[in-house]
Amino acid sequence: MASLLDGCPLALLGGDQREVELMRALAAGGARLRVVGLPTDGVPAERLSDPAAAVEMARAVIAPMSGADGQGRLPTPLDPDTRIRLDGRLLSAIGPKRPLFIGALPPALAAAAAARGVRVVELASVDEIAVANSVPTAEGAVRLAMERLPVTIHGSKALVLGFGRCGTTLARLLDAMGADVGVVARRAADRARIAAMGLTPWPWSKLAEAVADRHVIFNTVPAVVLTAAVLAATREDVLIVDIASPPGGTNFEAARRLGRTAMLARGLPGKTAPVTAGRILAAYLPALIRAELERL
Repeated sequence: MASLLDGCPLALLGGDQREVELMRALAAGGARLRVVGLPTDGVPAERLSDPAAAVEMARAVIAPMSGADGQGRLPTPLDPDTRIRLDGRLLSAIGPKRPLFIGALPPALAAAAAARGVRVVELASVDEIAVANSVPTAEGAVRLAMERLPVTIHGSKALVLGFGRCGTTLARLLDAMGADVGVVARRAADRARIAAMGLTPWPWSKLAEAVADRHVIFNTVPAVVLTAAVLAATREDVLIVDIASPPGGTNFEAARRLGRTAMLARGLPGKTAPVTAGRILAAYLPALIRAELERL
């Protein structure tokens, strides 16, 4: 890391234990850090209260992996007295000369950033980070299920909706734990892979049939696929763990009306294994920062 960011001035704005772990690694690699909304105990970093002042001398800005809300607020759970908002003033301070690294931005905020020439890198869409994060995400989703199911994962009937990065890891984990695993996937090639793994493949056209006898359903698809009609086909005691991007893939109002237990579980890497999730960022972010700086 030292060869990549040694002496490079960076601004860190908010975050949780993941960003603390990242901050430690960046400092150890020689980066010069200005930090807002994070504790700096034992880390050689300058702590400021004004985000605009923090980014002023930075070559890149790092915001939380958990992203910003619809009003542009960045989470600061470890420093609750500090408020950080990606408003017009802060976006203008970042400007076109400093890439902004963040988990994800709401569309309106992404448009506001683009209007000010801010180069935004959404880390949740970076393949190497997303694949690595799928492990703590899957473990966190299974932990939630274990806490709420009246039966063990071993021997239970589980269904995974989607066979992307998280869906694949989740299906493998459930299978390793002894569950009877079905996976709903769009592509025929994915369904062939699912069958080759010894799991049960389902096309989306048979979703209502696929959910019928499942004890637990894990959704990874960021579109409403668990509609009222599909939910009505589930067991009365089904547990639904939705790990898709907001608003999730479940009609939660219909689930409540039908008496089905459904939860939207976001940010699982930071909640399940924040140190591991922070080390994932530390492993991949320096090269991403260097690549963006070379483009400027």
